[in-house]
Amino acid sequence: MKLNLEQLVKQSYMGSVHHPTKGGDGYYTGYDGKGRITVGTGGITYNFQIGDCCMGLAGDHIEPGVSLKNSNSSENMALQIFACVGNTAKVVSGEAKGALGYVTGKHGGVDHVMVYFDQDTLEKMVPNDAVLIKGYGTGLKAEGFDDVMIMNCDPALFEKMVTVVNNKLQVKVTHIIPSYLMGSGLGSTSMMAGDYDIMTQDKKANEELGLNRLRFGDIVYIADHDATHGPHYQKGAGVVGVIAHSDSYTAGHGPGVTVLMSSPKGEIEPVIDADANLANFLLK
Repeated sequence: MKLNLEQLVKQSYMGSVHHPTKGGDGYYTGYDGKGRITVGTGGITYNFQIGDCCMGLAGDHIEPGVSLKNSNSSENMALQIFACVGNTAKVVSGEAKGALGYVTGKHGGVDHVMVYFDQDTLEKMVPNDAVLIKGYGTGLKAEGFDDVMIMNCDPALFEKMVTVVNNKLQVKVTHIIPSYLMGSGLGSTSMMAGDYDIMTQDKKANEELGLNRLRFGDIVYIADHDATHGPHYQKGAGVVGVIAHSDSYTAGHGPGVTVLMSSPKGEIEPVIDADANLANFLLK
């Protein structure tokens, strides 16, 4: 498989550890009509990382590892769009200066980029520590698959994930998600910043599809969806993405999927593999 690596630009993008935020009195109403105050987005999450279950947490939209944001809105948009899953990240200030990690996902709305660092590094980091990401992957193409839109994906990660079999891009995934379960994020004009959510309010569907076993970093396939220019239903199309944040009590929300590739013509073939998780691609 030939990639257009000689055409890709590698560039610096900065973010800082974003302190968790809460508005009002902290309550919000869930899909079941109950008011809750829960742990949410942002900050440093010490005890949940890629490879850990993202379902059933005592929290909402939890982001694994470190959540980054740039206080300048236009610079943050560049960080959101051009940081790619699998890119290297380096702490450049504070006690953990010099430590290396990896981008693991993006979260729309709150506009965070999530990064994995090992436990020793997390213990040394504090809010506002600066992190440099070497953004690389935007514009990636696979020769012979011009209709497949690759986005948010480091080329090295793409090569580990994908094999060409019978003129299709074969990708190992932990779950195949039916189109009707996709919710928040539909209507976006692009999936190059942020994510869209798997709706998990139906307990029977969660059990039947094995969604209660979803983990941060799981590679999943969304059937009959195209996200080339924003996600929508399209029979026969397919989207590959990575679970970026946890489940949610909010109607229409659930585990967030950062899109890695999309095929409007069904040129992606998913193969179920329980080990298809970022932890196995990036940390081993």
